[in-house]
Amino acid sequence: MVQIATRLLQRTCLSRQISVFAQVNISQRTLPRKMPVHVSRIMRPDDANIAGTVHGGTILRMIEEAGVIISTQHCNSKPQQAVSGEGRVVHSLVPTHTGRGLLLFPSALTSHLPPPLSTRAQTPLAQHENCVAALARVERTDFLSPILIGEVAHVATHITYTSDHSVEVQALVTAENLLNGSKRVTNKATLWYVPLSIKSPDKVLPVPPIEYGCDEERDDGQARYDAQKSGRVELMAKPAFSLTPIISPEWRSKAETHTVGYSQSSLIHLVGPSDCAIHGYVQGGVTMKLMDEVAGIVAARHCQTNIVTASVDAINFHRKLRLGSILTVTGRLTFTSAKSMEIEVGVEANALLGDGSEEEAEAERVCAVSAYFTYVSLAKDGKPLGVPQLKLQTEDEKRCFEDGKARYMQNKARRDAKKGGSA
Repeated sequence: MVQIATRLLQRTCLSRQISVFAQVNISQRTLPRKMPVHVSRIMRPDDANIAGTVHGGTILRMIEEAGVIISTQHCNSKPQQAVSGEGRVVHSLVPTHTGRGLLLFPSALTSHLPPPLSTRAQTPLAQHENCVAALARVERTDFLSPILIGEVAHVATHITYTSDHSVEVQALVTAENLLNGSKRVTNKATLWYVPLSIKSPDKVLPVPPIEYGCDEERDDGQARYDAQKSGRVELMAKPAFSLTPIISPEWRSKAETHTVGYSQSSLIHLVGPSDCAIHGYVQGGVTMKLMDEVAGIVAARHCQTNIVTASVDAINFHRKLRLGSILTVTGRLTFTSAKSMEIEVGVEANALLGDGSEEEAEAERVCAVSAYFTYVSLAKDGKPLGVPQLKLQTEDEKRCFEDGKARYMQNKARRDAKKGGSA
């Protein structure tokens, strides 16, 4: 009876072993896409401006947090194998993302099993290096509808493309009215993350590839990856963002209204533990929220009305911001149309406790993050108002205005083309 039971168990275990190794071999090439990550939160008074409209920076931070979760989960989802004390595989482990467990066989019976089906299984388990996804870039984001106090913001994210060292995450934001149950789409965003080693945060780790539904889907993702990469290269070729922080109110009292200098604003922020991820660097959502706050101050000073974020052009993170750094966030108006205004915002960092080296001092003078925010002015009933035209005083301001006008016309043509395509 024992021999019969042993033979039956051998056959059962062999069939399971074949199935398990087939799944492991597949997962070594690609990983099935993870289920979307959802983040929801009710909007409180401290999330909004005095008119009750939620700050765009609050939504950007929620989007980034959801993106960090799904990209970090994916980058840490790798095939695993159980190893004996001698470094030899004795149990097959299904990849962690499938939600299954180990096939454990009693030692008295494993001696009757056939040898492992793959010579690769005889090698010791390669140690997996844990990582945390860090935000590298946010593509242009349009704020389709404002969210109000008391509504629930729902953020849904999913991975749409992976390169060797980056992850593309698509995010969709909806607002829910709890009183009547109605929902509306308020934001769509595309974010790019890179996995940083927890042990060595300067080390970028490889990204497990995902499975694509078809070749076209993969090719479209590759095209988006190439476009954002070329955009970053083009940006790096331009002069670095550099503005003198505006701290003293005396500067504004001497400036003429509706000029660049009158509304230019700065914010100083000391990076604390609550601003950072577990690797000790500032979370991208924290930085974006600070940038939106400064842009909002600039817009409000120029219009003297209620203002809301309409869109954010690509946000590029040029370097990591450390715990203990002093961030100087500065914004200035660069362009105004009849009903909108563009604000350039940059973030510079200085180490509070540095080693005094020339290399460190030189590095800290480089702009860490930059972006263009677009705001609109609203009346009390929520209808758009006209924007006072910007008064240009210097050649640099005139050049920035023409560059901003070109971006405005490009974005307008893109919106018109999208409307024509959907008609």
